[in-house]
Amino acid sequence: QAQLVASGGGSVQAGDSLTLSCTASVRSFGTSVLGWFRQAPGKEREFAAALSWSGNSAEYADSVKGRFTVSRDNAKNTVYLQTNSLKPEDTAVYYCAADVNPGIDPNDAQMQAPWVDYWGQGTQVTVSS
Repeated sequence: QAQLVASGGGSVQAGDSLTLSCTASVRSFGTSVLGWFRQAPGKEREFAAALSWSGNSAEYADSVKGRFTVSRDNAKNTVYLQTNSLKPEDTAVYYCAADVNPGIDPNDAQMQAPWVDYWGQGTQVTVSS
């Protein structure tokens, strides 16, 4: 049974940084598009960032572009989300996600919630002003 375990969340001040990690026990990790979504209180889950299975292309939501960086270590079956210059509006539960049946283009980093095959359990990020 595939499993994604996320960690690294916490409570920080505005302007601080956090590194989120997600270790996946997914058989096709190396050819999966990996990403992060987040859900703030009272809001729907939204896309944050995704990385192609080649690792050469990334997609970011406009709200995090320039501040967040997604990366992967296939040897460790782990995907990371480096979050910098955090703002109170970044407060949310962050979920890692894996699309194990992406397209044939190794540089395609598109990810939408309906395409996700496996979700992590979520890790809370709280940013205070």
